[in-house]
Amino acid sequence: MILRMRLLDRYLLRELLVPLAYCLGGFLIFYVAFDLIFGIKGFQEKHLNAADLAEYYVVTLPELLVAQVIPVSLLLALLYVLTNHNRHNELTAMRAAGVSLGRLSMPYLCVGVFLGLVVLAMNELLVPQSAEKARDILRRHQPHPENHAFPSKLVFYNQGRQWEVSGFNPVTTEMTAPNIQWELPNGSHRYISADRGIYAQGRWFFYHAIEWDGSSPAGPSFSDTHASNAVLALTLSETPAWVKIAIKVAAVNPVEAARKPQLSISEILGYLRPNPRLNPALRATLLTQLQCRLAEPFTCLAVVLIALPFGARAGRHNVFAGVASSVFICFAYFIMQRISMGLGVGGKLPPVLAAWLPNLVFGMTGLALLWRAR
Repeated sequence: MILRMRLLDRYLLRELLVPLAYCLGGFLIFYVAFDLIFGIKGFQEKHLNAADLAEYYVVTLPELLVAQVIPVSLLLALLYVLTNHNRHNELTAMRAAGVSLGRLSMPYLCVGVFLGLVVLAMNELLVPQSAEKARDILRRHQPHPENHAFPSKLVFYNQGRQWEVSGFNPVTTEMTAPNIQWELPNGSHRYISADRGIYAQGRWFFYHAIEWDGSSPAGPSFSDTHASNAVLALTLSETPAWVKIAIKVAAVNPVEAARKPQLSISEILGYLRPNPRLNPALRATLLTQLQCRLAEPFTCLAVVLIALPFGARAGRHNVFAGVASSVFICFAYFIMQRISMGLGVGGKLPPVLAAWLPNLVFGMTGLALLWRAR
């Protein structure tokens, strides 16, 4: 009996993996072709060659896979395979042999869990760098690409410290015109203003710096701004890696945040832990982004649960019916996802509910239909 079930599992997996590979490859080819058709003029204006374009699509591949291609491909492949099995009465024969629909679902659920883990790993390891690398490629042949390493003026907070900088170079860890202020344990305030700052050997080195203790009426107490060797070395908890996260957080657009997650789990937690007191709008945006990242891997499992009762319903059905069902389900899922994310970012829904609502609705619907179909 165990050997028979193993053979059955292998057969079901083999029948699924082949169309899944075709769907993954087909969607990727379609996306690249579609993007090239409408974006070729912009690529030409940026003087990108064929090697640059190939590198650009390679680095943007992880974000595309986790956001759309993997769940849509899994849904389409599942509905195709299950409808095909049904047309040849294979599911009926398996169930007549004493194999329950729940047991038949196990190989598909394992694929959903595996792809969910792949999505989680790519979100944490590859996706956070893909957007930055893509921007670097697009700017590669511009006259002064190094200037783009410095974003516009930034203001960010960490553990009660407020930083204002005119720019930050993530490669050299150099800040331009940093101004820092924070409250000391005795209730006074400390201010630091410098021409530039560089992180080295675990400390920040501020050049041409002025330091002022707010409790002293004497005014600036450190360094002469006209002295070329005026350097202030401080050990602060803010590292260049943290500053990069703060820059990403500052660049989060609520409109874009309502469309898709833009930060990884580690980045969001790394920003939220030292900053428990954020303004409500930013906190709602970050918490919704965090919950969306946690919910994203479970999309693959929800896809399996909703596809099983649609594809395994009794009777012979045309394969194209499975394709049409997948298109309808995809549209319904992504519309609900956009609406709930928008409500979460806007503070109209709790972040947990906003992020998990589509998975819960489709997953519970799939379980209910699967229970009826058993």
